[in-house]
Amino acid sequence: MSSTAAARSILVTGANGVLGHAIARIFLEREPESLVFMGTRSGRDRVEALISEYPGRAFAVALEVTSAEDWSQVLTQIEQHGAPLAVLVNNAGFHDDALLATMSADQWTSVIAGNLNSVFLGCQTAVNAMMRHRFGRIVNIASLSALHGPAGQTNYAAAKAGVLGLTQSLAKETARMGITVNAIAPAHIEGALPAGWAEEQIKAARLQTPMRRFARPEEIAAVVFFLASADASYITGATLKMDGGLV
Repeated sequence: MSSTAAARSILVTGANGVLGHAIARIFLEREPESLVFMGTRSGRDRVEALISEYPGRAFAVALEVTSAEDWSQVLTQIEQHGAPLAVLVNNAGFHDDALLATMSADQWTSVIAGNLNSVFLGCQTAVNAMMRHRFGRIVNIASLSALHGPAGQTNYAAAKAGVLGLTQSLAKETARMGITVNAIAPAHIEGALPAGWAEEQIKAARLQTPMRRFARPEEIAAVVFFLASADASYITGATLKMDGGLV
């Protein structure tokens, strides 16, 4: 069932990843009148598959999320299709783990740029567009690391904690304009586990999770879709923890 009767444009960053693909797909499946723009920096195999499956409604856009110029160009592309930007899902991000004592300056600055500065740029671009229509939904994908930072992730935990702070502050700034801003803090996601994990590490992580399994991408995508719907119009500034009862 569609969450809105009018055509609207949805932008999902990091759309070629496991979670980004699931988020883009749920909007395409449940909102047949809307357009979905999928931001990618490099790989496009999952994005191309959705474009083939939903011709005329799914679009790939080149987006380096740390570039203000790219954000501006993507917004122009979206507006040329006629339906206003109504939903932004800031999903792109990465981590480069190391103990703080041995972390390089580049590891710190690149992770902060890719996970926090990128969300600032995306939100700023989207809010300026959404204010013209006095409607918008922004969903920022953070991480459980923002709430319970693990050893070896000082850069990533700091960046994602910053996303939560940004979300809360921006929600207050835009509440009267019909724009909601929320965050999701997932734990481990099936199909998107850290590269290099041994089978023993995967088993141990499952055992530490009360549900004894990881989140399915579709489960997180469903929450994103709800937060972007009219049914969630009174929810803003919230962080929804999705960790299977881990903490």
